[in-house]
Amino acid sequence: MGTIRITKEFTFETGHALYGYDGKCRNVHGHSYKLSVTVIGTPIGDPSHVKLGMVIDFGDLKAIVKEEIVDPFDHATVFNRNTPHFELAHELMDRGHKVILADYQPTSENMVIDFAHKIKSRLPKNIALHSLRLRETETAFAEWFAEDNQ
Repeated sequence: MGTIRITKEFTFETGHALYGYDGKCRNVHGHSYKLSVTVIGTPIGDPSHVKLGMVIDFGDLKAIVKEEIVDPFDHATVFNRNTPHFELAHELMDRGHKVILADYQPTSENMVIDFAHKIKSRLPKNIALHSLRLRETETAFAEWFAEDNQ
């Protein structure tokens, strides 16, 4: 059998602010993110295997991405922990809000790198993460490709 790429798409709502940025995105705001996750592998060829013909069960891929990305980031606000937003983050947490303190500026570029590391660590050994596309708006997205990050 040949090598096949499969893709699963996810959506989640996340707020963020870019500390020190010189435009509107320095203000707390949110996006309806769309994440496309593409993995690559060889379909299972064992006729006795319950997942015959699959690279990975879409449900298994969904579980990984849901646990690592969607559940933590959906309806959360992401701040760079190394900025004064740290104080705002703690005030929001004290009021019961869902906040993520990241070790990076929460741009789409940095988020997609973070997501790639999280997803790669959970995939079975015979399946590789091929690419991610994180769409922030209808006209703007960041992409991560394994071939660019070797």
